[in-house]
Amino acid sequence: MDGSGRPEREPKLIGSDWFGWFERLIDPFKPAAEPAPPRALGSFWRWGLADVRAPLVALGVLSLAVGAVEAGVFWMIGALVDRAEAAGPEAFFDAERPYLAVLLVALVVVRPLATLAQNALSSLALGPALQPMTIWRLHRHTLGQAMRFFEEDFTGRLAQKQMQTANALTQATLETLNALGMMIAFVVTMVAALAAADWRLALIATVWAALYVGALWVTLPVVRARAKARAEARAGVTGRLVDSLSHIKTVKLFAHATREEESARQALTRFRDSAVAFGRPLMAMRVMLAILNTVAIVALIGLALWLWTEGAATLGVVATAAMLTLRATAMSNWIAFSAMTVFGEIGTVEDGAITLSPAHGVTDRPGALAAIEPRGRIRFEGVRFAYGRPSGGVGPLDLTIEPGEKVALVGPSGAGKSTTVALLLRLYDVEAGRITLDGVDLRDMTQDALRRAVGAVTQETAIFNRSALDNILYGRPEAGREAATMAAKKARAHEFLAGLRDGRGRTGYDAHLGERGVKLSGGQRQRVALARAILKDAPILVLDEATSALDSAVEAEIQAALHDVMEGKTVLAIAHRLSTIAEMDRIVVMDGGRVVEQGPHARLLAGGGLYAALWARQSGGFIGADA
Repeated sequence: MDGSGRPEREPKLIGSDWFGWFERLIDPFKPAAEPAPPRALGSFWRWGLADVRAPLVALGVLSLAVGAVEAGVFWMIGALVDRAEAAGPEAFFDAERPYLAVLLVALVVVRPLATLAQNALSSLALGPALQPMTIWRLHRHTLGQAMRFFEEDFTGRLAQKQMQTANALTQATLETLNALGMMIAFVVTMVAALAAADWRLALIATVWAALYVGALWVTLPVVRARAKARAEARAGVTGRLVDSLSHIKTVKLFAHATREEESARQALTRFRDSAVAFGRPLMAMRVMLAILNTVAIVALIGLALWLWTEGAATLGVVATAAMLTLRATAMSNWIAFSAMTVFGEIGTVEDGAITLSPAHGVTDRPGALAAIEPRGRIRFEGVRFAYGRPSGGVGPLDLTIEPGEKVALVGPSGAGKSTTVALLLRLYDVEAGRITLDGVDLRDMTQDALRRAVGAVTQETAIFNRSALDNILYGRPEAGREAATMAAKKARAHEFLAGLRDGRGRTGYDAHLGERGVKLSGGQRQRVALARAILKDAPILVLDEATSALDSAVEAEIQAALHDVMEGKTVLAIAHRLSTIAEMDRIVVMDGGRVVEQGPHARLLAGGGLYAALWARQSGGFIGADA
């Protein structure tokens, strides 16, 4: 910042105007031709690189060129020694002016330009674009997964898998093209240069290269397997830490910080053990390389010197052999480390592909309706769903809700009320039977079309760590600030939202609410969620204990607001509180996943069935959940 508080301008870098072409070469957010990632490693890799093949080929060609030029320059310098010796000091510059010009062009123009182009493709085009492109595509696929996918994993672990898989794919691809391509070209040119001097020099270089490749061939599969285990252990640490921190209030209330520390210690111990196991083959490779490179240096330079003493080689050959050998052995350590890194990243990518590539459990049928204008007639026809288990869930379930009708679902815990609502929202697909909206099977309309027609407020309120305004506008983003404020007033949230202030000084509706709305009370979170549903103004309204976290005084106000909001809508409400039931046209009693009673309150009480028993056990305005 300067003295006036304005951010200081960064100095303009030399050549920054030339960088733009590389920076714009790849669009990381271009839709993938194949949206779903494959599970098999090779197919997954092709999927990740499908839209950047041309830049990758260019990078490979440039890497080969850099390696060939690097070795070629040493070759030319060695030849220059012989030319200088033959011409003598007096005539050297006059006699070797053309050769010096070619060497100068190679050193000053070709070599730096090839290296700069290679670096620009890596640092400005592929490096910055490939990783966010892969994360974005993996995240899009993950967002489309059914609820069961998320219920069986840590959200922190899934996020970590997306990040580390994309990073591993990027690093492995760039390392392979940059390091491997350069090394191959360098070694081939080196062998050719040595062969031109003496076949024995070329033979030693070839044997060295073969043993080098053999050492990699033996070691790399071990690295790949252990990298996969390390990636899994690393993701497990992230999942465990996020799980503890996201439930920090519960951890503190039950005084279990020590228990969570021990859980984290166990996860970290597994990660450390896997990292040590990963490091062992790396260390073994370094030992093998140290021995191999030492022998190669002594053998090649020693042979070159012996050939010179025998008159079978010139000093230029000795210089060429020495420079190429020292450069090749130095590069071999870098290349070996790069190869280890690549195979380590391959294991990480393989692990990520297995975790993140499962097909979506709930999908849109071909030709599904993308837009609907529902009247609101809902039918459950012989619906069965047990979460893939032999029993539990709901079924057989038959229920009809007429347009504009307000229906309360009541029943003991585990009766199937929340599952019924989840099936209506198509968070899961029915295992038998069907659910229709205005006579159309829910599976014949897109999930987005269905959910745009339904406003939902659940007992577990979802609050994003964004501004209060953004949280309310999630119901209808295009509505604008004024409409969001009106919705907050109807939900009796305006007063406390206007008085908010977060740690960065943002106030009112611009204040951020913290992860999962941690800065708000339970009742405040529920009122923000109600404001979101009010703003959405969908023709179908689902309420899952929408006022459970409110005190009696505020609830009375909210009920008045809900009365207006529910007007003209089809409403399905899971209810325990009598105040919610009183607003409903019909009460549907569920038990064991089935409808066992339905009708108005008075008739159900007179019937002496389950509803009457629940009513008799009520306490403080709640229906007994353990009836």
